Amino acid sequence: MNASQRDERARDFGLLFLRVSGGLFLLWVHGLPKLLDYGEQLKVIEDPFHLGASVTLLLAIFAEVLCPLLIIAGVLVRLACLPILSVLLIAMLVVHPQWTLLEGQFGWLLLIIFTSILIAGPGKWALNQQWDGVLRQA
Repeated sequence: MNASQRDERARDFGLLFLRVSGGLFLLWVHGLPKLLDYGEQLKVIEDPFHLGASVTLLLAIFAEVLCPLLIIAGVLVRLACLPILSVLLIAMLVVHPQWTLLEGQFGWLLLIIFTSILIAGPGKWALNQQWDGVLRQA
């Protein structure tokens, strides 16, 4: 194995690590609590666009449960980043604009992680690699 192959393998491993760790963090800290305690979450979820608590919570669950699972698996990774980034940006800029950098650091770090994944793509070790055409890049 030459240096170029080692670099490529390290890059792909780094992207896999970023996908799995970022996806698990979002799923564990935000997604699963919303899914497992749906009734209580309906009472406390912020609804900045007045869609109703149920719709807002379902959109958040989609972005924080289904999308991280897709990213971890390496399926439609770039597309799956978009709802996550939308929810995070809305949370940071619309719902909690008063937060200091210290108070919002977890949200900002998640934004950095999922923006990096959006830009770089899933890497070689992803289920997307089994597909041809446009789905391979999604």
